[in-house]
Amino acid sequence: MTKQFRVLYKVTIIILAILAAMLIGSIILMTIGADVFKTYRVILFEPLKTTLQLTEVLIRAIPLTIIALGISVAYRSGIINIGGEGQMAMGILGTTAVALAFPELPKPILLPMAILAGAMAGGVWGFIPGILRAKLQVSELLSTVMLNYIAAQIYTFMLRGPFLDPAELTMGSGTPQSMRLSTGIWLNRFLKGTRLHTGIFFALFLALLIYLLLWKTNYGYKMRAAGASARAARYGGISVTWYLVIAMVISGAFAGMAGAIEIAGVHRRAIEGITGGYGFSGIVVALFGGLHPAGIIPASFFFGLLIVGADMTQRMVGVPANMVNVLQGVIILVIVATKMILADPYLMERVWRKYQGIGKKHVEVEA
Repeated sequence: MTKQFRVLYKVTIIILAILAAMLIGSIILMTIGADVFKTYRVILFEPLKTTLQLTEVLIRAIPLTIIALGISVAYRSGIINIGGEGQMAMGILGTTAVALAFPELPKPILLPMAILAGAMAGGVWGFIPGILRAKLQVSELLSTVMLNYIAAQIYTFMLRGPFLDPAELTMGSGTPQSMRLSTGIWLNRFLKGTRLHTGIFFALFLALLIYLLLWKTNYGYKMRAAGASARAARYGGISVTWYLVIAMVISGAFAGMAGAIEIAGVHRRAIEGITGGYGFSGIVVALFGGLHPAGIIPASFFFGLLIVGADMTQRMVGVPANMVNVLQGVIILVIVATKMILADPYLMERVWRKYQGIGKKHVEVEA
C-alpha cells in the first residue's frame, strides 16, 4: 500500500464526511420548510461581511478554543470530560469572588489573580470526576454530567444571594447578576467599535502551551501513552491513575480560565446564561480539530461562525437559532463515524485491493 494511496484514501473519506454532514443538515432544514441554500449562505458567509460581525465570531472562538484545548488533554489521556459547562461556571464564580473581594488592587496583580482563581475553581471541579474515575472506577460520563447540574445550582444560588448586585435589591428588580466588576480585571478591547479583547492572544498562547506540553515534554508523552493504551502504559512503568487525575485537573482548569476570560473580556460581571453552551460545544470543537491545537484553532473559528450565523438566520431566514445545536449534533455523528472508518485498517486494505484491481483492468484494456 503506497503512501500516496493512504493520503488519497483519508482525504476522500473526509470530503465524503463533509458532504454527508451537509446533506443531512439540508434534509433537516427542508423538513422545517427552510430555504437550504439561503440558510447555508447566511450561516457561512454573512458573519464575515463586516468587521463587527467578524470580531463577534472571534469573541465566541476564544472560550471555545480554551475549553477545547483542555478537553483534548483529557481525551488524549484516556478520560472523557463532558463537564466543561460546570467547570466554566465554577471558574466564573472564582473570578468574580476575587474581583469583588479585592477591587482596589492594581490591574497587574488583580487580573492574574482573578484568572488564576478561575483556573483553580475549574480545576477543583475537574479533580472530582478525575479522582472518582482513577480510584473508584466511577464513570466520568456520569460524574461530569451530574457535576454540571450541581455547578449550575451553585452558580444560580451565588448570583441570587451572596453575589447579587446591591443595586438590584435597591431597585427591586432582583435580576440575578453580580455588580459590575472592578476595571482591574477588564481585558483591553483593542479594535475600536468592537468587543474584541486581548483574550484572543491568551487563547493562542494556551494553544502553544498545550502543544509543547503534549508533544515536547516527557509528561505529555506519558499522558498520551496512558490514553493510547492504559495496559501498555502500566507495563512501561507509567502511573495511569496519576495522569488521569492530572489530565482532568488541567481540563477543568482550562474551562475555568475560559470562564474567567469571558467575564473579564466581554460581560465584566457574572450573569445568568454566561456559559452559553460553550462547555458542550468545546467537545465538538476538540473532536472536529482532531484533538490537536493546530486543528482546534480553525475549528473554534468555524463553530464561532456557526453560532453567530445561527443568530443571523433567525432574523434573515426565519430559521430558529437553536438549529445550530442540531447541526452540531450532526457534525458529532459524522466525526465519530469518520474516525471509526479511518481507524479501520481492514477497510483500507479492502479498498486498496479494489483500487489495485481497477488499475489492473485499466492496464489490460489499454493493452
